[in-house]
Parts: sequence; structure tokens; C-alpha cells
Amino acid sequence: MRLMSKLLPTTVVGSYPVVKGSGIRALMDPLKHAVEVAVADQVGAGIDIISDGQVRGDMIRAFTSHLPGIRGSAVVGKVQPARQPITVGDTRYALSRHPKVKGILTGPSTLAHGLALETPFYRNKDELVLDLAQALAVEAGYLQDAGVTVLQIDEPIFSTGAANIAVGREAVNAIAARLRVPTSLHVCGNLGGVVDDILRTNVAIFDFEFSNNPGNLDLLSEKDLRGRMIGYGCVDSADPGIESIEAIKKRIEAGVDVFSPEALLIDPDCGLRMQSRDVALGKLKNMVVAAGEVRAEYTG
Repeated sequence: MRLMSKLLPTTVVGSYPVVKGSGIRALMDPLKHAVEVAVADQVGAGIDIISDGQVRGDMIRAFTSHLPGIRGSAVVGKVQPARQPITVGDTRYALSRHPKVKGILTGPSTLAHGLALETPFYRNKDELVLDLAQALAVEAGYLQDAGVTVLQIDEPIFSTGAANIAVGREAVNAIAARLRVPTSLHVCGNLGGVVDDILRTNVAIFDFEFSNNPGNLDLLSEKDLRGRMIGYGCVDSADPGIESIEAIKKRIEAGVDVFSPEALLIDPDCGLRMQSRDVALGKLKNMVVAAGEVRAEYTG
């Protein structure tokens, strides 16, 4: 599967530092300027498949605050789809500035484990996960209709051991099955002990971190991806320093040796929200240059 005609296309995992605006315009929408900055920086850095920046709150509340059946951090009734699209407005703005945009959802299992059950409607989190998947599938459909190139589902909880991955996989599969665009599953952290369960998910792309968890490369080198792509985290999102082009290039080359250039989608380990804007932009720029240098070695 190829998302673009060129080898080693670049993307982001999602979030970007929040740069708030000021003045009368900011009173109407305090975070609109942050969306514009995030999109402009990604485009300026040369990213091939951008995001909307995910600047409107943390990854849990950004979705749960819109879902009927949830109040604050508590589930108080049956979870239903949002009454209107949640992320489509910002995604459409990104699409107005760049032809290739990634739609992003926080996964059902990660959402469920950020919530307390305060209703007898659900006996446990596993039942909640499946209803969250149905609600998120509606949002995924809106994003597909808006024109996203790929739909990413974030499930950081999968690497922690806290989630029932069999149920989580069923939930992700339920969302992916309703889409025509490729689905990517992002799981950060060390994959030891969970990688086989994760790779049974029916998605086109697995997005993992390899710079902060280099052991994931050895782990994946022994697995049959069955033609799926790897979102290859080659920039350490937790490091406040800007890695050199050469350091990133070496990481990409290590990935190419294991997966082949046709299989890789180049991105940071995770979102860059916790870094300063200068650091986040510097990391993206160096990643784009490093990917270009490796690409040139294969395309002449």
C-alpha cells in the first residue's frame, strides 16, 4: 500500500504546541490561531501529510466532552455519537491549506480508561469500549467525507498492559471496517509483550515509536507485517533538544534496513504538544530534510 507516489513520505502523529491568538478574533475562538499556526508550521516544514494540530484540549476531553452519556470525566448513561462533528471544522481548515491531511481520533480503549463508570448501564470498561467505538465511527465517517487521506486511531493505552487488547482490537476493527480510506493505529511506548496482539488489528498502517524505544525495531524485525505500512517514529517527541539531520537520517536508515523504504511513513514518535513551537518546528524541518536525503539514495 502506498499513500503517496514518493518513497518515505512524512507525516505527524498529531498534536502541536498551542500558540494562542489575541484581540477580538481570539474572543470568538481562542484556539483558531493555534490551529492556523500548527497547520502553517507543518506546511512550512514540508510535511507531506499534515494534521490540524490537535490543539483543542487533551486527547481524552477533546472527544468525551462532546459525547452524550458522558459528563465531565464520568460515564452517566449510554454513550451516543456526538450531535455534530467534533474535529471536522479544523480538519477542513487544514485541507484548505494542504491537499493531504490525516484525521485523528483518540481510540475507544484509551478514552474508556480515562473515564469513571457512574452508571449501571455498563458493567465494565470493555462494554464501554465497544459503544465508544460506535460513536467514534460516526466521527470517522465525517472525516472521511471531508477528504482526509488517512484516519489515525490513537491507542497509547495498548502498550501499558492496562487495556483488554482483544476488546480494543475489536473496537478499532469496527471503526476501520466502516472506512474506505486507510486506517492507522498509533501505539506509543515499548511494544514488548503486546506486539503480536496489536499486529492482529485490521488496519493498513501501524504507527510506533522507534527513537525513544529503539528496541521496538528489533521486535518488529521478527514479525510479518503482511503488506501493512509502518509509521516510523524517528524523532524523539519527549526530547527538548532538536536532533540533528544526521541523527534522524541514521534512524531512518535503520528502519529502511528492516522494513524497506516502500513500507515506511516517516514521523515523530508521538505528538509534539509538550515542546515549544521553535523546538517542534525544528524537529519537523530536520525530519523532512533527513527523509529527503535517504529518499534521494533510492531514487537518484
